[in-house]
Amino acid sequence: MRTVIFREAVRADLPAILALLADDVLGRARDVGEVDDAYERAFADISADPRNHLVVADDGGVVVGCLQITYIPGLGRHGAQRSLIEAVRVRSDRRGQGLGGEMIRWAIDQARQRGCALVQLTTDKSRTDAHRFYLKLGFVASHEGMKLPL
Repeated sequence: MRTVIFREAVRADLPAILALLADDVLGRARDVGEVDDAYERAFADISADPRNHLVVADDGGVVVGCLQITYIPGLGRHGAQRSLIEAVRVRSDRRGQGLGGEMIRWAIDQARQRGCALVQLTTDKSRTDAHRFYLKLGFVASHEGMKLPL
């Protein structure tokens, strides 16, 4: 019987979240995995912003997954709000067991409850397994995303 709950992250979860972010091919190059002042500030900013939610999948007190949801107001689509899902990670020993799909479906339900007109996400072009995963969940690759490092 699964005991996983999805809840808002608390400061004590930060080391486990950083470990999840650093535990993948792209994350190893971008994320240091250790709590430092920059991560502390980012966590505090996310926590203080009512449009941002850092969520963990908690299995009996152990963080086994995370994601961030940002709610974005807009004028497009007749003033519709949208939900942006980012930084989706599942602990490596829990992958392939359905937890990722459960997390995304939960996040979609949160967006519906908030009245969002759509859910969007980005995924790196090199993450072909993630692309298949999101397509299987009903997402459509309808746009081309672009980034500009600053």
